Amino acid sequence: MQLHQSLLVCALFTGAVQLVTAASWGFDDATISVQGKGAGVSGGSKEKLVENKALSRPIQLGASDTLKVLLTVQENKKPKRPHQAFLHITEPTTGLETSYALAMKENGKGKVELTHKDIPSQLLTSSTPLSVSLVIGSFGSSKAYNGPAFDLSIKSNSGVSSVSHEKPLRYGKLPEIHHIFRPDPTSPPKVISIFFTAAVIAALPSLFITWLSLGANLNHLSKAIGSSPLSHALFFGSILAMEGIFFMYYTSWNLFQTLPAAIAVGSVTFLSGSRALTEVQERRLSGLR
Repeated sequence: MQLHQSLLVCALFTGAVQLVTAASWGFDDATISVQGKGAGVSGGSKEKLVENKALSRPIQLGASDTLKVLLTVQENKKPKRPHQAFLHITEPTTGLETSYALAMKENGKGKVELTHKDIPSQLLTSSTPLSVSLVIGSFGSSKAYNGPAFDLSIKSNSGVSSVSHEKPLRYGKLPEIHHIFRPDPTSPPKVISIFFTAAVIAALPSLFITWLSLGANLNHLSKAIGSSPLSHALFFGSILAMEGIFFMYYTSWNLFQTLPAAIAVGSVTFLSGSRALTEVQERRLSGLR
């Protein structure tokens, strides 16, 4: 009986160990190569990567070199495409970091290539080797992989000036904005105003002379005022009031002061003018000229 219980405990323990061991991501057949420009297929250096163990020597990446990482991702030692696979680069002094996604295939094979232009300028100017790790994970209960891969030493050309970078945009409080509006439009020079005013006043005698020469008859003035005194008085007064409104707008009023007064006086002019013109028409029909 005790032997049976011992065998059962051992079997359960072995199964649990196998289950925990199986639920994890990893990689195999991983290599890293650095090829210079024009070096050919067989040129450059090549190293083999192992899980959870970084290379002993830093990888040198020159300004014209291309770094390439090839590997086969595995889940439970079986090739499989993960949901995420990244090459993670960290600057150990400042803590700045960046990641590069591996191009994955359905059979688990992945690849990523890097050159100087792909690495941020803040990392290119690092005086210490960058720490590079592999991050692999996916949906499900399998444990993700996050382990060191190698150190990357950036080499720059001696004849090229150091890479400069602009300060990144930060969202926050900005200086107060003071709006500057254009000054209010000013009236034309007084000389021009006086000239045109004098021209209008000088034209009034010519107007009266023209009326008299065309046969203007003032004899009916008393009859017109007697027939419709209010209409004629309001019509003539509203015309003078409208001229006064234009004068005030020209000298001191603004548009919001002028419009209500002009609408009110214009309404009086329309109503009184209609009645005054009706009275004039009645006299014309009676034969009075």
